[in-house]
Amino acid sequence: MPGPPPAIRKDGEPGWAAGLRKLYNSVVDEPLPDSFDDILKKLDESDEG
Repeated sequence: MPGPPPAIRKDGEPGWAAGLRKLYNSVVDEPLPDSFDDILKKLDESDEG
């Protein structure tokens, strides 16, 4: 038997969407680790040469 429907805000967005957006934005705003930056630089150099 299914549970109650999820809460819907007045703007039509489900109640959990704001929390998900906040989590996504916090991950996007994190700095790129140095090891990833080094890998990306090496890939760029190999594409140029």
